Amino acid sequence: MTLAEAEALARDALVAAGANPRMAAMTAAALVAAEATGQSGHGLSRVAMYAGFLRNGRADGAAEPTIVATRGGAVLVDARHGLAYPAVALAIEEAASRAAAHGVAFAGITNSHHSGAMGLPVAELARRGLVALAFTNSPAAMPVPGGRRALMGTNPVAAAFPRRPTPPGKPGGAPVPTDPLVVDMALSQVARGKIMVAAKNGTPIPEGWALDAAGNPTTDAKTALGGAMLAVGGDKGALLALIVELLCCALTGAAFGFEADSFFEAEGNRPRLGQAILAIDPGALAGREAFLDRIETLVAAMLGDPGVRVPGSRSAAQARRAAEEGIEIPDPLLASLRQAGP
Repeated sequence: MTLAEAEALARDALVAAGANPRMAAMTAAALVAAEATGQSGHGLSRVAMYAGFLRNGRADGAAEPTIVATRGGAVLVDARHGLAYPAVALAIEEAASRAAAHGVAFAGITNSHHSGAMGLPVAELARRGLVALAFTNSPAAMPVPGGRRALMGTNPVAAAFPRRPTPPGKPGGAPVPTDPLVVDMALSQVARGKIMVAAKNGTPIPEGWALDAAGNPTTDAKTALGGAMLAVGGDKGALLALIVELLCCALTGAAFGFEADSFFEAEGNRPRLGQAILAIDPGALAGREAFLDRIETLVAAMLGDPGVRVPGSRSAAQARRAAEEGIEIPDPLLASLRQAGP
């Protein structure tokens, strides 16, 4: 179906679950955008999860994000326990305008929720000519360095860098925008979904993916689901996750991962998670042209090795294809979306 048709289905299902029209529309747009870029784990499959949160009070469908603190390039947005996407959109706008005025901006979000594919908001800022980084914490899934019990989330990190437009194909034509360089990754050794699939299939997982409830290494997927996931790169990855936890929570007053109930249950507390978005105007430093020269020099060197792909290029190509051809939705997911609607 077309992206617009998919958005309408998701929007109607969220409104039926209690989301206000603006929250439903912005959430649906973000989920379909993730679906279009091939990130189905943050796509339409999340509608049922969000609907459960709305119906059980884990998310406030009437919430409207508000700005609660500002100073120069810094701003704090309160999501007011609603679904995260309206608050993220407000933070993006504030970060863009404040980076233009001050050269750099930091937008924090508090009392927030699951925020999906963080590569999407940073790519939006990069398309506006800004360097952008985004972080979010999540319910506890990983131990701190040397620990055995889950205290931190998988805490994704995303970054995007604008690139120089491609020269026009004909004299007098307009330059063609170039897709930004985008990195988006969780800090766990592996996505929790892979462990869930292994548990369902009764297959073992490699050692180094997870710990059991007692803090011992395990290759049993079902046991791993009751324990903790391990960070990518061992203690170094865990320290990066700790940095994200502090950036997103200590600066914003949001809840730490161990204070938020699991997203895999419809019932539980309001997670009160935090997000942090940093936007930098290259023109405030070495200058926009110098920045673009450096970016393109590195990209050219990267592409000198066969098989190298610019991060974010595949997702951008998938999004363009989806805009033209639409997206495929599995029959069970389509049925659940239609059933959840009015």
